[in-house]
Amino acid sequence: MEEIRPAIYYEDSYLGVNLGACVFPHGTIYIDAPLKAEDARAWRSVLLNQRGGNNRLLILLDSHIDRTLGAKAFDCPILAHEKTASVFRNRPSIFKGQTPENGSDWEGYIDSIGTRWAIPDITFTDQMSLHWGGPEIRLEHHPGPTAGSIWVIIPTENVIFIGDAVVVNQPPFLAHAELEAWQQSLEDLAKNYRHFQIYSSRSGLVTLQDIRHQQTFLKDVQKRLERLIEKNARPEAVNKMIPTLLSHFKFNQDKEDLYTKRLQSGLYEYLLRRNQPSPEEEETEINDNMDSTFPA
Repeated sequence: MEEIRPAIYYEDSYLGVNLGACVFPHGTIYIDAPLKAEDARAWRSVLLNQRGGNNRLLILLDSHIDRTLGAKAFDCPILAHEKTASVFRNRPSIFKGQTPENGSDWEGYIDSIGTRWAIPDITFTDQMSLHWGGPEIRLEHHPGPTAGSIWVIIPTENVIFIGDAVVVNQPPFLAHAELEAWQQSLEDLAKNYRHFQIYSSRSGLVTLQDIRHQQTFLKDVQKRLERLIEKNARPEAVNKMIPTLLSHFKFNQDKEDLYTKRLQSGLYEYLLRRNQPSPEEEETEINDNMDSTFPA
């Protein structure tokens, strides 16, 4: 665990995504959950020793399984974007796995099958602020990796947690991507937060150069997918794109199969979704621009 600013922590040692936390006088705010329940309990215990207040809240930066499957082990209110909550409402109550494999961390954790989901209790649509006795925590909707992706921003400390918006030396997950919105989100990140410490959920501290590289990759992906969409190509046609897209990244040879699966699955699902768009999900429990403190 690293204390990146007073009472603001970053952790990258657990299976699943990297985590954040703020331990303030009113309580502890967790940013994402580790995959394993025992890791969640260990993370809670470590933060308990930092002597914050008694309240607890878990923020989920999007709906990806790697960051949400372990949420129930926190046994506290969960906050997410409304579109993330909609994903949970349409999932079975128990996780049964997925096929084909998509290059996620949960696939290496066999005990993940049978885990019961925890559904977000609190949602918002645009912005939300939390005041827990420390610096303001601002939540903002920045679609990209998913329609419900959000960032956690601590303006006075120049710290921002951006989820999967930027990943370094690996392809991002594309199955639920909003490519145009993602590129706009990255432009906002580069313009407005270039002097912040920017933390990615899969790559740790990232730079302006990393942001620009992600933009270049997404533009290439979008251009190639648009050609397939114009041709009304079958989803299997994405396989021909993969070697060229992988060439954007530098990684160890032993990761090639994993990242190939990630791109195959993501591109296939993206193209299938574009060719067969589903009806927009109903929105509920909307709370815009809130200043709140939530009890455990």
